[in-house]
Amino acid sequence: MTVPVLIAGISCTPLGKRPAHSVKDLVAEAVGAALRDAGARADQIEAAWFSNTRQPMLEGQNAIRGQIALRPLGLCGIPVVNIENACASGSSALIQAMTAIRAGMVDIALVVGAEKMVFPDRPDAVAAAFLGGTDIHDLENTKAYARALGVDVDDESNGRRSIFMDLYAAQARLHMQHFGTAQTDFARIAAKNHTHARHNRRAQFRTPMSVEQVMADRLISYPFTRAMCAPVSDGAAAAVVCSPAGLRRLSGMAGRAVGIRASVLRSATVRAPAAFDRHIGRLTARAAYEAAGLGPADVDLAEVHDATAYAELQQIENLGLAEPGTVGERLRRGDFALGGRQPVSASGGLLAKGHPVGATGLIQLHDLCEQLRGEAGAAQVDGARIGIAENGGGFLGGEEGATAVTILERLSA
Repeated sequence: MTVPVLIAGISCTPLGKRPAHSVKDLVAEAVGAALRDAGARADQIEAAWFSNTRQPMLEGQNAIRGQIALRPLGLCGIPVVNIENACASGSSALIQAMTAIRAGMVDIALVVGAEKMVFPDRPDAVAAAFLGGTDIHDLENTKAYARALGVDVDDESNGRRSIFMDLYAAQARLHMQHFGTAQTDFARIAAKNHTHARHNRRAQFRTPMSVEQVMADRLISYPFTRAMCAPVSDGAAAAVVCSPAGLRRLSGMAGRAVGIRASVLRSATVRAPAAFDRHIGRLTARAAYEAAGLGPADVDLAEVHDATAYAELQQIENLGLAEPGTVGERLRRGDFALGGRQPVSASGGLLAKGHPVGATGLIQLHDLCEQLRGEAGAAQVDGARIGIAENGGGFLGGEEGATAVTILERLSA
């Protein structure tokens, strides 16, 4: 019988531009809060998984990052594993911890994701760090993919931007060609998420926006305006995960534990760009639903990897929450907004909440846990029982290089 894996405690730092804070600072903040949330002591943690992608390039710490960040917190002597899987690093780290718990190797583990991305005086280094999320040995073919869909990846007239904005723009244009998706559909997603974020005290941006305001924002890479693109962010998240036996050793947290119903990781396949039914996100979601014994109709809310507004639309389809080509109409009906049938990005999503790459997957799970515990305040989804998170990272052959889909469930009444 598979050992259940539970989230006993979870935390997220405020996200945004935090130039005075290092990765170490952010980790200390997140880990301390997660231990308190779980009612756990540092000496009860039996192993740790540490997720980060940018510290080698931007802070120069290119090895044993987790050991170094956790040592001052009293977390030393235990196994520490460093994980890098682009923007899907946090979710990938969680899956590794789950595997160890299910194998009976540990009962209480710590998963940490942290990213320091804001370096105002080093824009070229930050841009180079993003470029490393693609195959640098095949960069011309990657750019050719975007150019074939009308995106000028070498155009800097709209200011410095990540190559990922151009790659997402190419995917968005392809979707527009096949399904008649409109730029206003992306604007409606961005407006929804920026408006949701007003309830999230940790969000980088908390100012509601209208569709008209999103459309009028500065153009980044057509069809995206700035409000349709996730910002560069600093932040960290941490989770104490455990077996039922481990949970019994913690201080009275059983009533707030959240169950991990399934978590599945997949890597990019080889497919034609227009083969939407074979997209990595769709294949991963199907596998997660099968592992959980659930389907899209069972989902009460979702957090998706909306690095751009198009990415949210794409993942709504991949998760089976809407048929391809119907998301625009469903958005106009309010189905994916707070108060709708299946709210998506109730936290504000990456677009407004922020996107500190190595922490993002865990931040999504933090937001779902708040909902499933009934602790989301003004953003609370009534009766939330099942939450799903899609966390993608990197770019290979027209899709994400890695994608994780995690399904959480409320355990307490």
